[in-house]
Amino acid sequence: MRTRLIYVAMLPPLAVLFGWTVLRVDAIGAGDDSKPPATPTSAVSPTNPDRSSRTWTTAVEPKPLGTHVLKGLDWLIKHQLEGGGWGQGEESAAMRGSGNGESLRDKPNVADSCIAALALIRSGSTPRQGPFQSAIANAVRFVCSEVEESDSTSIAVTRVQGTRVQQKLGPNIDTFMASMLLAEVRGRMPDDQGEKRVELALEKVLEKIRKHQKEDGSFDGGGWAPILAQAMCGKGINRARQAGARVPQMVLARAESGARNALGNSAATPAAGTVAAAPALPATAAVSTTSPALKAPASRGSSFAGGLGGAAGVELYARAASVGVLQDSVNTNKLRERELYFMLENSKDAKERDEAKKSLEGIAVTERAQMDAQAQVVARLDDKAFIAGFGSNGGEEFLSYMNLAESLVVKGGEEWRHWDSSMTENLNRIQNEDGSWTGHHCITGRTFCTATALLVLMADRTPLPVSVKAGVKPRSSTETSNGQRPAATPK
Repeated sequence: MRTRLIYVAMLPPLAVLFGWTVLRVDAIGAGDDSKPPATPTSAVSPTNPDRSSRTWTTAVEPKPLGTHVLKGLDWLIKHQLEGGGWGQGEESAAMRGSGNGESLRDKPNVADSCIAALALIRSGSTPRQGPFQSAIANAVRFVCSEVEESDSTSIAVTRVQGTRVQQKLGPNIDTFMASMLLAEVRGRMPDDQGEKRVELALEKVLEKIRKHQKEDGSFDGGGWAPILAQAMCGKGINRARQAGARVPQMVLARAESGARNALGNSAATPAAGTVAAAPALPATAAVSTTSPALKAPASRGSSFAGGLGGAAGVELYARAASVGVLQDSVNTNKLRERELYFMLENSKDAKERDEAKKSLEGIAVTERAQMDAQAQVVARLDDKAFIAGFGSNGGEEFLSYMNLAESLVVKGGEEWRHWDSSMTENLNRIQNEDGSWTGHHCITGRTFCTATALLVLMADRTPLPVSVKAGVKPRSSTETSNGQRPAATPK
């Protein structure tokens, strides 16, 4: 009996000590570029829980997958190529014959493969579990092989050039999309070998981005609407950081600043409907040595100052890209806040406390910018000309809708429900009979259009850091600040 009482008496101080240790380890590790992330970088074995369940949750309770979504997922599975990748697929009649469309229809490329795999992941599968685990794992292996074969000096991760997505979004889109996919499968691979391969590939991609990012957050390279590509970069590097990968704070800060600057200049955007003509040929001369040379036409799109480049004069592209990056920046910054507050309150180093205070002030500035940007978008959701983008559906529109949706879902409330309902009705209505989606200008390939449409329909499953969701204060015992019933936090 005495022994049992001693054990009971020791429990409270031990619990306090354990809790302080966990807090201290987490506080030191997060956001420190010189130290490994708090989450172990070793692979998670198949017998252990998926690391991602401790990293990400969702902002709202996801709705069940509907018939239209299931048809779209089935189309993607049926069109995955033998090597694990996807080609750009069939294009609209208006785009066939321009560029290298037909020759690249069934040639696997990184960007289309990444966006297709992300759609499968959003449905609930991972490389280690779910009905699409094999398809996702094969896609990841294809992307890793492309990254591994790329040189260590250029930003490129593939030798496949001239794809429609590259022509319209710029030659760096494959690299940026690879950062997104590899970040979301980090810690989810079925074995140690696969996990290590993803770790190395992601490190290589992030290093390429670091080397080639300019001070204003931009990159060299053409494209018709590169603002959308660089939004994928901003989202990719933030999700990599959220997943525990080392991403220099300067790289994140430049992308964040670029998003704020681009938004600040969006007022100079021509009115919806007054946009740059979409060139049929690539807006870049970057092609492989095996491809015929293609002359780059003069840029005809209006350019935005700041890091996110041009939006082809389409306000939807600019605002959606900026809001999308700022939302992921806010999500990442929330992970740093705990560390910074701990440092501010406990550090004995005055310089360290001052740096923590300045960082927290910077985070507050970004959060206000994101809220302002989101409010401006919300005010335009019923503006048909604004939502129409270029004037008809294309992959650029679907990608912009994804950026908007992934921000609005975090805000929640009536605005999110209204957006989700209207987008669902529209996308369901324009889906092809075979389950795919296609565009009517620029990016019309069925792989990209189908995958991005699916990501819009499944935006309620967008990954949100667990600690960010935990930080949302409920209005009542049954309703969170985003108007949804609180979901159980994954263990």
